Amino acid sequence: MDVLYFLKRRTGFIRYFYDTGGEPFLETIRKIEAGESPFGEPHDSEDGEPAFQVEWSEATTALEMLGRTCNSMLSASLQLYFKAWETEAHITWEPKERAKAFNRGVKAYLQSLGEALKFSLDACPANFEILEQVILARNRDQHPDHITRLSVTHDATTLEKYPQLFFISESERKIYCNAEMRNIPWMSPTVHVSRETLFAAIDQVEALGEWLEERRFDAK
Repeated sequence: MDVLYFLKRRTGFIRYFYDTGGEPFLETIRKIEAGESPFGEPHDSEDGEPAFQVEWSEATTALEMLGRTCNSMLSASLQLYFKAWETEAHITWEPKERAKAFNRGVKAYLQSLGEALKFSLDACPANFEILEQVILARNRDQHPDHITRLSVTHDATTLEKYPQLFFISESERKIYCNAEMRNIPWMSPTVHVSRETLFAAIDQVEALGEWLEERRFDAK
């Protein structure tokens, strides 16, 4: 089976899904900010809130959730690729060893494979910090803390391991760059998956797949 082909079919669909799914939300935001019909001229409402604030907030929240959903799809695609890769390379594990390796992270998991198949990750072009954060962001999205909000925040483990977060908005990045702000518990930054970071993460997944494909053929 051409495992890389099916991985790229999935990553290609994720790109398509994000761009197509995001179009109505981006258009709503654009119309509100431009004062176009059906939103009319932008003005402040009687309660001091900007006009159409609810509609604007819903559209931006929808984009946030779309990004996190696509990242979860990407994380699942990567894990399915690993399982298929193992099957094709005839990898067998001792009971619970696979879970132990994967719980230590993507790089540790691949190092375990490398030991079995006699390859080193030294020349691998993929950015493992991004790949690790794909999975960590997915875990946060699938296990939120509060029913009162639709956003999710990075947990303490992620913040400690990755001071330079990948999935974070530019506005929060500027705040989080301040060392004093990082020590305030309630200032945990939001998991923010933009089009730019999502597509960059997809590029890293594909780069890993292309590099591993050569190792798989060598193993055969």
